[in-house]
Amino acid sequence: MTPIRVLLADDQEMVRTGFGLILSAEDGIEVIGEAATGTDAVAKARELRPDVVLMDVRMPGMDGIAATRALSADPYPPRIVVVTTFDLDEYVYGALRSGACGFLLKTAGPRLLVEAVRAAAAGDALVSPTVTVRLLQRLTEPEPARADVHSTLSPRELEVVRAVARGRTNSEIAGDLFVSLSTVKTHIANIGSKLDARNRVEIAAWAWENKLVE
Repeated sequence: MTPIRVLLADDQEMVRTGFGLILSAEDGIEVIGEAATGTDAVAKARELRPDVVLMDVRMPGMDGIAATRALSADPYPPRIVVVTTFDLDEYVYGALRSGACGFLLKTAGPRLLVEAVRAAAAGDALVSPTVTVRLLQRLTEPEPARADVHSTLSPRELEVVRAVARGRTNSEIAGDLFVSLSTVKTHIANIGSKLDARNRVEIAAWAWENKLVE
């Protein structure tokens, strides 16, 4: 099996070293590079073509938001997981809007760090459980261009949207709805196309904005 190739972007060497040790000890994960600034993260991501980038928010020069936006605009962008110290950091919302697929606190622990990388590589998203609801509830500013798309979603697609908004993985959704994993992936691809959503986080944000989840 081809390993998941990960780039670590954080201005603190101790954080990069710690994350590197945790991930390198896992089967099927390979840390291929590090970056201390957003500018360096963009350059190394384009050079090394990682599957997943763990992106700090606050870095000197180009911050993690700008770096995420730049990489998400590439033809074949990596999956980006935003990592921050603060669960109420306003910069995080900008990063998610810019194309990040997940959000993780630096204090989340080794297990969630590994799960976030694996989820991102698999096309899922992981948001730290302690902030999931609060994070999505704060994404309340509606986007008029997408607000009326609700009527174009089928009842089953709406079920999938609600499940995604609650943080369920593809496998969990498949189990909940008694359908195959490939069917769930097809639903999510169709939903993303209808909502013009680039990833699961944007689908979840749309659900919260349109009051589909309590």
